[in-house]
Amino acid sequence: MKKLVLAFAMLFAGQLAFAQAWQGKGDQKLQVGFNGYGNGTGITGTYDYGVSDVISLGAGANFYFDGYEDDHKAFVFGRVNFHLQDALNMPSNWDLYPGLDVGILGNTFGLGAHLGVRYFFNNNVGAFIEAGNNGSIGLSFNF
Repeated sequence: MKKLVLAFAMLFAGQLAFAQAWQGKGDQKLQVGFNGYGNGTGITGTYDYGVSDVISLGAGANFYFDGYEDDHKAFVFGRVNFHLQDALNMPSNWDLYPGLDVGILGNTFGLGAHLGVRYFFNNNVGAFIEAGNNGSIGLSFNF
């Protein structure tokens, strides 16, 4: 039994060692999560695509359950992120990124900013948290 536990622990540690949170140009991330503050509570989904070693462009949508005063509860937006992993010499399974959002909430045009961080448990699945005009937390997927 001890050998089995040791084998699983080594396999898990090996997966952590090779996790890649940001790979630069061509990198693709899908994130799904929970909005905790800002325009209300709800769910979020984003997609980001790496266009250079430092910049990704993406799109997303927030769907609010409560907290927003009119009937329009979706905020659809475009986003740009600036990935600081290499500049800060961070481990490969971490990604720190400030970013800007542009979108529409109901009948209102809006601009926003966020600071996000991702941590990947393995090459496919990680966790993220973003703070700014909206706050969100959830899972991030590489593909």
